[in-house]
Amino acid sequence: MTRARGFSLLELLVVISIMALATAGVAMSMRDSGQSRLEREGQRLAALLEAGRSQARASGTLVRWQAVGAGFRFDGLPAGSTLPTAWLDPGTRVAAGTVLILGPEPLLPPQRTLLTHVDTPELRLSVASDGLRPFAPEGRP
Repeated sequence: MTRARGFSLLELLVVISIMALATAGVAMSMRDSGQSRLEREGQRLAALLEAGRSQARASGTLVRWQAVGAGFRFDGLPAGSTLPTAWLDPGTRVAAGTVLILGPEPLLPPQRTLLTHVDTPELRLSVASDGLRPFAPEGRP
């Protein structure tokens, strides 16, 4: 009796299924890098705004945040306090004329700023606060 050589249909289906699962896993792990950059910058900006807000409340001074050129600045920080003034990715931009008031009052008016990137201008990320809750990224408007 001679034995047939080759793979059975079941073996081929198992291999194809494993390849399909691996391909799906790789595709899901590869996110849009433009959106990832904006999300990273949005989370960092929200943390920096909350740090500025905390310093404004602790010192009782008015602190303002505004975008300048390819970065941003905090005006009114107490002496000896410094916060970063540059984006992690130099292509990050903010809507022109955005100024956020960070305190010293515990309740602030609702505020929002819109982040974008020069490589992907169609993608946008909003960082906002309703005045009571902390600043947080809000996704695409």
